[in-house]
Amino acid sequence: MSEVTNRQILLVEKPSGKLSPKHFKFTSGTIPVPRDGEVLLRVRYISLDAANRAWMHGATYRSAVEANTVMAGGGIAEVIASKADGFVPGDIVFADTGWQDFAALSAKQLTKLPRIEPMTHLLSVFGIAGLTAYFGLLEIGKPKADETVVVSAAAGSVGSLVGQIAKIKGCRVIGIAGGKDKCRWLTSELGFDAAVDYKDGAVFKALRAAAPAGIDVYFDNVGGDILEAVLPQMNLRGRIACCGAISQYDGAPAAHGPRGVPGLIVVKRLIMQGFIVMDFMDQRDRALADLQAWVASGKLKVQEDVIEGLEHTPQALIGLLHGQNRGKRMIKV
Repeated sequence: MSEVTNRQILLVEKPSGKLSPKHFKFTSGTIPVPRDGEVLLRVRYISLDAANRAWMHGATYRSAVEANTVMAGGGIAEVIASKADGFVPGDIVFADTGWQDFAALSAKQLTKLPRIEPMTHLLSVFGIAGLTAYFGLLEIGKPKADETVVVSAAAGSVGSLVGQIAKIKGCRVIGIAGGKDKCRWLTSELGFDAAVDYKDGAVFKALRAAAPAGIDVYFDNVGGDILEAVLPQMNLRGRIACCGAISQYDGAPAAHGPRGVPGLIVVKRLIMQGFIVMDFMDQRDRALADLQAWVASGKLKVQEDVIEGLEHTPQALIGLLHGQNRGKRMIKV
């Protein structure tokens, strides 16, 4: 190996307000040596997700990221050396590698992946983003043909796929996104029926105009005021898939959540369910078969936002939290 050090990015301070570059430190460590049952990985691509910010608050579906440790994050990596059965040099895996060049992890923490080109698709449409969109919409939202589906953060890695899958299933789809360019992209390129620009500040009114017959399925990535604007417009027995709450991850917590929720849920008999993609991993093969077929046929378009250089990871995450990305954002290490 030509590298003599392992470049790493540490979270040196847990942010109490907005995330900034000062909360991170770029450093170098030694390349780890795998122990029995472990493999040495060279990280190729690092996934950037809004959830990275949530992990800094405390334990979620994973343990919290503590100060002065390598920043956590999923990645696509290549096996360099193996002391574990079932893995050999050259294998491609997904793992919580963290923001670094090399990681030594237990084989139990790895998911072996097929060799697919471009490799980036293993983080986007065939990775956590695609599987989250697939299972959240189809298993939680349960859309039927001709129903109206609304998705927030619709130009992001998950939302852009949710809307397209809903169209494949014969639904009318409305995306909520930030900025006229993103909204235009959703309708002109991805086939959404309508798009609402939340930056205009009149989300409730714009949704009412875009969905005069009400909303049957809402895929929620943001929570907060957007969820509050959607809830009264849900149809009887509507379904809400709660995937994330981006609006509450970065900075001070929102002063309130959606008001009037209990009454609306009862009167409209709504189903509102949170989920994480790991809940459905036993069905992963079925999902991947569908996703691969849709991509191959051109029904599902893949948008990726690849930024080169490990050193740019902190700023790239900050940008994602501010909505700078279109599609799946990742770092090419």
